[in-house]
Amino acid sequence: MEEVDKILIHALKQVGTEVSEETDSVKQFSSELIVEAVVRCIRVIEPGLGSPLPTSLPPGMSARFRVGMSLAQACQDIGYKGEIGYQTFLYSNEPEIRSLLMFLVEKLPRESAEASDQPTGKSVVLQRAIAAAIKAQLVVPWLPPNCRLPLHGETQSPGSLHSFHAQPLSLPHCTKGPGKNQLKEVQDYQRDILPPVTAQPSHHASVVASILEQHTAELSAAQEWDNEWNSQGLLSRLTPQEYCSRKLTRLRKRIEEQLRSAALPSAESAFGGPRSTSDLSDLLQAFRGSTPSDHILTKGTHFTHTQKFTFTQQQQQAAAVTRPSITAGPQSESDIQLCQQEEQLSLQQQFQQLCSDVEQLAADMKHMSVTNAQVLDELKQRDLGNSENVEKMQVKKKTIDLLPDADNNLLKLQALVEANAKRVVNLASQWEKHRAPLIDEHRRLKEICSNQDLESSRKLSEIKSLHDKIRVSTEEAKKKEEIYKQLVTELENLPQDASRSAYTQRILEIVSNIKKQKEEITKILSDTKELQKEINSLTGKLDRTFAVTDELVFKDAKKDESVRKSYKYLAALHENCNHLIQTIEDTGTILREIRDLEEQIETENGSKTVANLERILEDYKAIRQENSALAAKVREG
Repeated sequence: MEEVDKILIHALKQVGTEVSEETDSVKQFSSELIVEAVVRCIRVIEPGLGSPLPTSLPPGMSARFRVGMSLAQACQDIGYKGEIGYQTFLYSNEPEIRSLLMFLVEKLPRESAEASDQPTGKSVVLQRAIAAAIKAQLVVPWLPPNCRLPLHGETQSPGSLHSFHAQPLSLPHCTKGPGKNQLKEVQDYQRDILPPVTAQPSHHASVVASILEQHTAELSAAQEWDNEWNSQGLLSRLTPQEYCSRKLTRLRKRIEEQLRSAALPSAESAFGGPRSTSDLSDLLQAFRGSTPSDHILTKGTHFTHTQKFTFTQQQQQAAAVTRPSITAGPQSESDIQLCQQEEQLSLQQQFQQLCSDVEQLAADMKHMSVTNAQVLDELKQRDLGNSENVEKMQVKKKTIDLLPDADNNLLKLQALVEANAKRVVNLASQWEKHRAPLIDEHRRLKEICSNQDLESSRKLSEIKSLHDKIRVSTEEAKKKEEIYKQLVTELENLPQDASRSAYTQRILEIVSNIKKQKEEITKILSDTKELQKEINSLTGKLDRTFAVTDELVFKDAKKDESVRKSYKYLAALHENCNHLIQTIEDTGTILREIRDLEEQIETENGSKTVANLERILEDYKAIRQENSALAAKVREG
């Protein structure tokens, strides 16, 4: 049973039961440990059934009885057919507890059974406990701090809340592209100057949000790249580096086209001629040159020069008006205010006039640009019409030149037409000769191309399947590497005196003992069968001998008195022998019953009956005390 108990303890540790290292047998389980193990197994098997069950016994005896009855009912609901009740948990019996735990371990889901084969290190148990706690907290609805009651203290965090404010982080692995080596200066910067992640955000509360945001962005970028590569990259039949460079080139072209289309209206000169924008830098320079600044705009249009000239004249007039007012000497405040109002009105009128002039000029500019585009279109159309007219004129001129000698020219034209017709027929015959092999070659190449397409599609599907296998293998390799690391840590924590050969020798000894026991059991069974056969044959032979002897003696007993006495002695001997055989059989039955009773006595002694009776008496006294205390409270109330 030691091996069975070790397997049970191992499985219970996997589901989260805190079993001490000194406990190596079910016999050492206390009532609290039994309740915890059963509840955790039920929560794994049926979460809805095990979630309301507590993992520890309450202090009150009545509450303990209720918990025991609830556990018994839950085990029966799962499918346990054995005898079970509150006494199974409060007054434990080793065989009953072992059978119950074996049933629960067998009912665990397959993933739990697979997890039981994995190492049971403290780190693994801690990670699973953290995952279970996070999962349980995610199920609970969130409440604002002002709406929380004292009973929500276990499920709602009492700490202060912070807004989710993420800031960009600089991580060393983010700057390293695929297949690229970092510069030495970058490595020195990351090693000597770059601050750690926790010091990069401006507020300490933003560290977690920034790390989560960075991690999510990296995951989404990796997933987008995988999806794009599997859907478009493999079809392009390029390497990842070539595909990225091609994509970057297309992106730059699109940016140039967008900037060129945006820069064309602002790059037109006063005569409607567009400025050449052949490069991205030229386009950016065009945008930079179009900003309204006196320091940057060195060349202007006719409108800008007119506006500048008008504004300077107005400034000179304003200076001429204000100069006499300054030199006139001190005046009264009312005169100064009147002058200022008149000056303000004049300036407002000038400003309104300038605004109307600007609007008129803008409308004129729009009209001129539209008219310019229409004129350019008409010019292009007229150029095309002129070229067509020139061709027609040349044809008519040649025709007019041929009119004086029309007959000879017609004969020459007919001869030329016939020669051209013969030449066309000859070329057609030659083309037919060349056409047939070319068509065959075209069909052959087309068939080869289709075969290559099928082969490429097949190889593409194989490549996709290989990518999937590589991804699955990579995940399995990561899992196995983690398991390997856990096994290495457990191996380092194991005592050094325990070697593999000792365990192997122990396993071989157990196997040899099992073989010997099987051989002995087989030998005993064969001996028993042979003895039974011998007993059956002797019994039959005895019955037949007695029947023959009885018949012979009975025949002679009718004639002789001494033979009659012999017949009586023979019948008495046969009866005594039957009684003797029956007595021997009864003795064997009694011995077997004695052995069974001794085994039952040993079982009862192992079930701690006396200790359970003492605990029952103590629990009975505790219940009486609780009842008396409750009665006293009722009387006082």
